[in-house]
Amino acid sequence: MKSFDIMVIGSGSGLEISAEASDRGLSVAIVEEGPFGGTCLNRGCIPSKMLIHCADVMETIQRADLFGIKASVESIDWGFIIGRAVDEVDKDATAIERGNRQAPNITVFKGRGRFVGMKTLEVNRERISAETVVIAAGTRPWAPDIPGLSDVLYITSDQALRLPEQPKRLAILGGGYIAAEMAHFFGALGTEVTLIHRGPTMLRAEDEDVARRFTGVYQRRFNLLLNAQVSRTYRQGDEIALEVSVGGHTMKVATDAFLLATGRAPNTDQLAVAETGVEVDGRGFVKTDQFLETGVARVWALGDIVGRYLLKHSANLEAAYAANNIFNPDNKAPVDYRAMPHAIFASPQVGSVGLTEREAMETGIPYVTATYDYYDTAYGSSIEDRDGFVKVLARPDTGVILGSHIVGADASVLIQEVANAMRLGLTADAITQAIYVHPALPEVVQRAFGELQFP
Repeated sequence: MKSFDIMVIGSGSGLEISAEASDRGLSVAIVEEGPFGGTCLNRGCIPSKMLIHCADVMETIQRADLFGIKASVESIDWGFIIGRAVDEVDKDATAIERGNRQAPNITVFKGRGRFVGMKTLEVNRERISAETVVIAAGTRPWAPDIPGLSDVLYITSDQALRLPEQPKRLAILGGGYIAAEMAHFFGALGTEVTLIHRGPTMLRAEDEDVARRFTGVYQRRFNLLLNAQVSRTYRQGDEIALEVSVGGHTMKVATDAFLLATGRAPNTDQLAVAETGVEVDGRGFVKTDQFLETGVARVWALGDIVGRYLLKHSANLEAAYAANNIFNPDNKAPVDYRAMPHAIFASPQVGSVGLTEREAMETGIPYVTATYDYYDTAYGSSIEDRDGFVKVLARPDTGVILGSHIVGADASVLIQEVANAMRLGLTADAITQAIYVHPALPEVVQRAFGELQFP
């Protein structure tokens, strides 16, 4: 059995720790089953946004008549669209793996690892151990138990980002950010999309005002079935048939492809983390303390497998803290998650940071709130965004910003200034008293804060 100073399981954000360990002259084992770079590079944010940008371009063309421009699309080169993303991603993944294989003090084990004892992993029938272990093996798409599902060729977001042919019809099960983004990508490029969601609105994790507005837009764009569940799936010739229960009635949805966007499951079961004494919560995510150390000394975890935030920028933040806490044990620091923003790259976009109004109410935190519509600003009206708005929350006594939620054009960009202000502990005055470029779109954020009524 080979022994190392440190073992990193997963080649996403955990590579920050393996790189520092290598620089310190420690022997490092990196265990990775798939391509290097983690979920974000290979199956998540990078390829999906490259594809979604194509949808954004198409939508711009489709809306051109609003601005007196007559435009049409001659054709769509699906192979080029997919190939452009795949080639870029695969090239980067190969480069990352090559760099790690060539790095001093690092040994790469390519295969699925499984714990077989305390800090002991078996990979490709070879056992390795380490004094320090970092579990950063991420999550995978989760499939619900639907009768007949195993008999149809359903896809998840993993396959959707690499489909060799564009489906004419696509049914998507789910109402979260993956469903929203994939519907936009396929729908804007001409696929007939049916969304099937068990809830009354999409994006249930978002502020309710945002969720309602977003749902309204998607009801205009797609065939959106709410309060619906798929009760059975089966093959019918060349198509997939879904029996969908909606409001006490059952209807049939015929589709060429069926995409499951029903959440993600941590890879702790595949790793058999219990064999090394690591505890998981009721959903299977690794339990850690505030420093990211598990209940087993010198076994750490970070990223999606921890389940705090399933976001790449959160995993990067955790990796920085984990590196500090591993290599500077006398100066450990708890992870500071304050003002963790997120965005949904659909159409419209969504950006969010801090408390939703419901969360503020449920926690008893006093707040004042205000909204401002994009269309009531010069730039918002110039781009004909009639759905977008900014919502803000702040404490009435101090003016400290509690949260902001944006739906509309460039929401992923606009939310950043609020996240920065919150991270620094600033008050609403920091935004209302700033000088904004006129008539740029960020004015809508300042206007929203200006609408807050303090006692």
